[in-house]
This record gives sequence, C-alpha cells and structure tokens, in this order.
Amino acid sequence: MRKKLYFALLAVGITASCKKAVELTYNSPDNIHFNFDQKQADSVLFTFAYTPNLSADTISLPVQLSGIRADHDRRFIIRVDKDSTTAIENLHYKPFDSSYVLPANTGTVFVNFVIYNNDSLLQQRSVSIRFRLYPTADLGTNLPYKLISNKVVFSNKLEEPEWWPMWMGDYYSQVKHELFIVVTGLAELSTNPQEAPKNQYLASLETDFLRDPRPWLKKHPDYVLELQPDGNYRFYNIHTPKNTVLYRLKPESGRYFFVDENGNDIS
Repeated sequence: MRKKLYFALLAVGITASCKKAVELTYNSPDNIHFNFDQKQADSVLFTFAYTPNLSADTISLPVQLSGIRADHDRRFIIRVDKDSTTAIENLHYKPFDSSYVLPANTGTVFVNFVIYNNDSLLQQRSVSIRFRLYPTADLGTNLPYKLISNKVVFSNKLEEPEWWPMWMGDYYSQVKHELFIVVTGLAELSTNPQEAPKNQYLASLETDFLRDPRPWLKKHPDYVLELQPDGNYRFYNIHTPKNTVLYRLKPESGRYFFVDENGNDIS
C-alpha cells in the first residue's frame, strides 16, 4: 500500500512539474533584447576622427526576439534615458522613432541610430547616449536590464598611435594627426622598417601641406581656407564647417602655421 501511495504522489508531482514547465515556456509573452557582440555588450564605442569629412554616421542596433516567431509584424519601442545621457538631442544624435517593427517570420531586426559630427567640442571630449527597449502590446522586455539597455559613446578625438614616433617625430597632437589623415587619406601606418620609404613619403605629404596648403587645396575642393577679419584663416571641410583648424600668421616669420589644440604652431 505504501508503495502504491508513493508512486501515486510521484506521478502527481511529475504531472504538476510538467504542467508548470509548459506554462513557463509557452504561455509567457515573447520578449525582445539587444544582441550586441561581446565587445559591445556594455557600450558601443565610436569616433569620427578617422572620417573627419563625415557630418553624420549610422550605428546599427541589433534587436533580437526571445520567443516564437509570428506570421505578422510586431512593434517595439526604443527610448533614450536622458538622465543617463550626456549627448544633446538633434545636436549629437537623431531622436528615435516612436516605434519600430519586427517583421513577420523574423527573429532579428537592425535599428539605424544616427549620430552627428557637428559639435567642435567632440574633439576634446566624448558624449554618451544611454537607451533601452520598452514593452508594447506586441512584445515584452521582461529580461535582465543589461540585455534591454546599452549605450553609445562617441567623440571626434584621436589618440597617439604606436606608429607615430617612428615616422612623424616626437611631438604629437590631435590636430596634426587629423591633418595627416586628411592629407594622406590613411588612418594608420605600419611599424615595419621595411616599409620605411613608403611611410617616409607619406609623412612628407603632410610636411609639404603644412608648408603650403594651396597646391593640395586645388585638388581637393571639399576643403577650404576661409579668410577671417583678423587676417588669419579657418581650414575646414565644407561638409563639417564647424570643425575648423586655425591657420595663423606668425608676424616675426611672415609665415602662416596651422595651430593645434594646445595652441602650438604645427611644423
């Protein structure tokens, strides 16, 4: 009798457990979450420094379904958490749409998030944008916060690269580095000594430009030197007119010099 009672209770327990598992698995609403790779799991880092002629760029935010695909479109919401954001709407980024669509029979969609390179202060500091997913009648966000939230951190700053002292000398500045990218169209050089002739030639292109930018400007109409009332010039790309470099007259030498972020003449 005891054995029969034990097996009866066990069967009831198993049945209850299976029913509970089925309810948790199949009767809960479908959720969505961000699906960034491991390197971007906490934040997406970006710099305009290697593309100084771009006034804007787009970052794709991967949104993934956690649940069962449906045969109809479903909507979801992304909003900026302004209390945890240092960037300014419309100056640094385009606001999110009121909602987005996860198309029918799909499990992943990419949301285009537009950031702007219109603030000259981005050459000195980074700004961040914290955003998160919000539930709708179609899709929930009942998942850990780290899966439904992330941030974009971006600037227009450059850092001294490993190859710089080998080919460009001891003095580094962000402006000199930016001018190198503008003049050569390259973001980096190798550290291979066997490539010395090529790298020295590329370094000389910037030296020639610093000495007299006019020949280079004739071949690159997107860049201008604009005369100012004080007799100095502003150098900039017509697509990003707020990101300028001062081209200043040094009276004692009678020459003009580009000026870096430290106020030093670049030579």
